[in-house]
Amino acid sequence: MTTALIIGDLQRGITGNYPFAAQVLPQVTELLPRARAAGVRVVFVHFAMRGNGADLPPGSALVRSFFEAGDTFHEGSPGTELALPVADEDVVVLKRRASAFAGTDLDLVLRAGGVDTVAIAGVATSAMVAATCYDAADRGYHVTVLRDGCADGDPAMHDFFMDAVFPSRGFEVVSSTEWPPR
Repeated sequence: MTTALIIGDLQRGITGNYPFAAQVLPQVTELLPRARAAGVRVVFVHFAMRGNGADLPPGSALVRSFFEAGDTFHEGSPGTELALPVADEDVVVLKRRASAFAGTDLDLVLRAGGVDTVAIAGVATSAMVAATCYDAADRGYHVTVLRDGCADGDPAMHDFFMDAVFPSRGFEVVSSTEWPPR
């Protein structure tokens, strides 16, 4: 196995409260069996904060707003449960920042599996997806982004990243129907 599919923040509290996030569930759900059959390591990454706020970064109004949204983003709450089916061979990673790599064991899991290429799906394009892409590239992974497997609250922002930012950084942008390569 040299490829992993990283699916970020497709969890009940996000897909249930942000319609743009729910719109990618059908594409990613359809992709999962194909990816697993192709021998791709599937990694689900979900976002949660400790209920006591011990992991809130000082001065971050955005992260504080997520924390103050209540149980939606509190560790162990139903809102942090994944909105997609997890198979026994899949990996689940808990994150507390935008990037799937920041403060997690994701890099360790990928390297232990010999992964050198990652495909990224999830929400939001301008947050988790972008941060994870940059972190993956900085760590030496080849990066593919699944255009229809990602979404953003601002569709123009999604298109800007997919059409301009990601290609300019050398990331391949493809449809989930074109991936994994056969």
